[in-house]
Amino acid sequence: MLGALRRVFNLKRWFEPSPESKQVAFTISFIGLAAKMAKADGVAVPVEKEAFETIFHVPPEERANVKRMYDLASRDVAGFELYAERIAKLFADEPALLRDVFECLFYIAAADGILHEAEEAFLKTVADRFNLSEDEYLAIRNLFVEDPSSPYKVLGISPDISDEALRERHRELVLKNHPDKLAGEGVPHEFLIIADRKLAVINAAYDTIIKQRKKTNKREDGKTGQNDPPQANQQSEP
Repeated sequence: MLGALRRVFNLKRWFEPSPESKQVAFTISFIGLAAKMAKADGVAVPVEKEAFETIFHVPPEERANVKRMYDLASRDVAGFELYAERIAKLFADEPALLRDVFECLFYIAAADGILHEAEEAFLKTVADRFNLSEDEYLAIRNLFVEDPSSPYKVLGISPDISDEALRERHRELVLKNHPDKLAGEGVPHEFLIIADRKLAVINAAYDTIIKQRKKTNKREDGKTGQNDPPQANQQSEP
């Protein structure tokens, strides 16, 4: 998961003079793809650029170069498919890493609080190039786009799951995505922001399901109580 990104975003070694290297190719492609994604809805707003800068830490000596690349790419969306295809080829044998990169793109897209139709179309195209399934796309979408009707999708479970299995799934996801665990694995601070967001969504989904089930149980208990015979210590009317 995000742990793999510690290898990808080690930019200090990526800007070394080696234009044909895999690292440099990824850096250029990701900057271009992220910038064009921010422009997908027609306007590259500052908050999306700030989101990019938050997750994509750049050495001080290279900030001017990255800014110039980002600003140039964000003028339009033309050619974004080529950037996506290049990244997909670079990490064709690392599907988990491609998913992590896609999560970063979704983080930027949702930075302004709205996922526009054009942005979603852009992201679906990228998901296709990354060979992500529809279920994988929706699972990632639910992490960054608030949809109260889909807490089960956020957790990747079926509504008929038992309470015990639900608790186990929640514990599994919390352990897997906890920022402290990821920090211990060497994930850069920048990416812990995404981990915090994912963990908050996971907990919110779990809480929503628990509340829904408690309400359902109360209604069912109430109906059962109405039809129950008088208790042993109750006297029926003569």
